[in-house]
Amino acid sequence: MIIKSEETGTELIELSKLEQVGKQFSFLMACYRCAIMEVETKIRVLNETLSQQYDRNPIETIKTRLKNPRSISDKLRRKGLPQTVTSIEENLNDVAGIRVICSFPEDVYLIARYLLQQDDVELVSSKDYIRHPKANGYRSLHLIIETPIFLADEKRLMRVEVQLRTIAMDFWASLEHKMRYKKDLNCAEEIAAELKECAEESARLDARMQRIRARIEYNE
Repeated sequence: MIIKSEETGTELIELSKLEQVGKQFSFLMACYRCAIMEVETKIRVLNETLSQQYDRNPIETIKTRLKNPRSISDKLRRKGLPQTVTSIEENLNDVAGIRVICSFPEDVYLIARYLLQQDDVELVSSKDYIRHPKANGYRSLHLIIETPIFLADEKRLMRVEVQLRTIAMDFWASLEHKMRYKKDLNCAEEIAAELKECAEESARLDARMQRIRARIEYNE
């Protein structure tokens, strides 16, 4: 630590700047945590009200995550962006994330539709990897939304990434993510092809289970 110049006080000024940046970063992360709580509550309320309407819970699990400082810094670096608090808020949309695991594909779109109908939720962007899967077979519906949080003395708009997928999609994505980082695979292309085939089988299973449920509900 470089606090040794009593003549100019330059080092003390630099240290003060670092402390200020740290406070700004900590406050921004607190805002993102508040945004996660806000959106998670909205989704839980939707699950409760829709369960009354459809006599079943469309959501199986809700997971939340806040990007850690290293991941944030790495992403800014990859994008060639300044390593500043302002740059984080202006350029990164996935610092706050919520993953919603649904029972059936149609539930994914049901939850997304009702969430986006709320008058304090604005859709920033969407990527539908269910109807248009990634080349490796990955499937999920990604929404970047903006919603207000109400702090002690201000209202602040925050962005949150919401990923919606089925149980089968989540199972595949979790395993694929774990295996992706294995190094020096001699059969990498074969494994990638097999993983893609597994993703397609999972999608067929989702569709089949949805048809079975529809038949059961129709007979009722």
